[in-house]
Amino acid sequence: MARNAEKAMTALARFRQAQLEEGKVKERRPFLASECTELPKAEKWRRQIIGEISKKVAQIQNAGLGEFRIRDLNDEINKLLREKGHWEVRIKELGGPDYGWPGVRQFGSWAWTYTPLIKPCCGSIPHGGTRMT
Repeated sequence: MARNAEKAMTALARFRQAQLEEGKVKERRPFLASECTELPKAEKWRRQIIGEISKKVAQIQNAGLGEFRIRDLNDEINKLLREKGHWEVRIKELGGPDYGWPGVRQFGSWAWTYTPLIKPCCGSIPHGGTRMT
C-alpha cells in the first residue's frame, strides 16, 4: 500500500492542489437557502436550479423512456421546483425581486406540480394525489 507522501505526489493530487490554489474549484450550492446572505449569490443559485430543471424537462420529453425513469425524473423536477421556491423566498427576503407566481393554484398547504408527460404516459397521477377532472 502506498504511503501518504507517495499519494500526495500523484498527478491527480497535484492537479487538484493547483486548482485549489488558483481558486478554480466550483462553489457548491448551500443545502439551505437561508444559509445564503448575498443577493447575487442567491440569484446565481436560482438560475442554476432553473438550468437543471430545463435539462430534466428535456430528458422527460424522450418518448423512449420507461415508466419508472419518467417517474424518477418527475420526482426530481418536483424537488427542484420546490427548491427553486425556497430560493425565490430567500431572494425576496434579501431585498431582491419577487419571482412568485400570482394566482398559483394551491390545494391545502401544497401546490399541485407535475410534468405534463407523466399523466398520459403512465395513466395515473404521481404519488396518490387526487385526480383533477
